[in-house]
Amino acid sequence: MKLIGAVIIILATTWIGFECAKRLSERPKQLRQLKVAIQSLEAEIMYGLTPLAEASKHIAKQMPKPVSYLFENFSYRLINRQETAFEAWEESVNETWNHTAMLDSEREVMMQFGSTLGQHDREQQQKQIKLTLSHLEREEQEAKDRQYKYERMIKSLGFLTGILIVILMI
Repeated sequence: MKLIGAVIIILATTWIGFECAKRLSERPKQLRQLKVAIQSLEAEIMYGLTPLAEASKHIAKQMPKPVSYLFENFSYRLINRQETAFEAWEESVNETWNHTAMLDSEREVMMQFGSTLGQHDREQQQKQIKLTLSHLEREEQEAKDRQYKYERMIKSLGFLTGILIVILMI
């Protein structure tokens, strides 16, 4: 019976370690997806002359979850709730951010981006998009570095924590 309990403890702590490591590996992937989405938004606005709500709806269909949730929610709010672009963006970010693996620093970048949506002419808007993309590029590089440094360690730590608990219980 003790052996079964020990195995369950080790499996549980190892699983927790792998889940934490998964979050680390999801962050750079989601940042890349977010950059692609913003680049698509830029193309829709600048070259397609598509309205913001319609462009967001197109992007939501193209992107995987959870990034698609952000643009889907944003589009819905612009069309159905008659909110300003910033209000719709802010609420969309707030509602969807907990479903992502991204940090508050990326959230702040997205809030700054949202504060400029629909406020400027196309050239200024394009400059703001480029600025946002450079911030996200920096965040993605930092996320990759963090993943490289800590992913294996966290997986091992989960397993070793389980071993430690079992040893202490014996």
